[in-house]
Amino acid sequence: MQYINFILDPSNNYLSQTIEYLKLCGVSIAVAILIGVVLGVLVSRNAFLAFLAINLSGLMRAIPIIAVLFIFVSIFHQLGFTPSIIALIVLGIPPILINTYTGIRGIDPATIDAAKGMGMTTLQIVTRIQAPLVTPLVAAGIRTSAVQIIATATLAAEIGAGGYGDYIVDGLSVFNYTELIVGAVSVAVLAMLVEVLMSWLQRILTPEGLRVQEQVATAKA
Repeated sequence: MQYINFILDPSNNYLSQTIEYLKLCGVSIAVAILIGVVLGVLVSRNAFLAFLAINLSGLMRAIPIIAVLFIFVSIFHQLGFTPSIIALIVLGIPPILINTYTGIRGIDPATIDAAKGMGMTTLQIVTRIQAPLVTPLVAAGIRTSAVQIIATATLAAEIGAGGYGDYIVDGLSVFNYTELIVGAVSVAVLAMLVEVLMSWLQRILTPEGLRVQEQVATAKA
C-alpha cells in the first residue's frame, strides 16, 4: 500500500517522471534505430567499413555507460537531457547495426540473381525480397537495443536527466526504500512490456516461410 501511496502522492511527481523517462528512452530508441539501420545498410556494401563498424560497435559495448555519460557531459559542458540522449543513442546503435549488416549479408546471392533473372527491378528486389528477409533480424536488434536503453537510462539521473532514475538515486542517498523500489520496479515493468511488445512485433514481421523453417529446425533439434 505504501508504494501505491507514493505513486499517488502529487509531491512525488510520478506522472511527470514517467513522461520524462518515456521521452528519454523513446527519443534514444528512435534515433538509434534510424542511425543503426542506415549504417548497417551502408557498411554491408563495403568489407572494410563493415570490419571497422563492427569492431567499433564491440568496443562501444565494452565501455561502461556511466563513462560515456560523463564524456558527453564534458563535450557539451552541460548536464541533463542532451548528453543523456546522445549517450543512450550510442549504447543503442550497435545491436541494430550488427543485426542489419548480418541480415543483409546473410541473404543468398543466388536469390538476388534469380530475382534479377525474372526481370525484377532494384526497388522490387529491395522491397519484396531483401526487406522481408532482413526485417525479423533487424527487429531482434531493435528489441535488444530498446531493452538495453530502458534498463540503462536510470543512470542518466546521475547527470540530471530525471525520470525513474531520480527515485533510485534519491532512494539510495537517503535510504528511502519505498522510493527506491518504486523506481526500480517501474523500470523493470517498462522493460518487460517493451520486451513482450517487441517479441510480438518480431514474430508478426517474420515471413510465414521463415517461421516454418524455424519451427522445423526447432523440432529437429
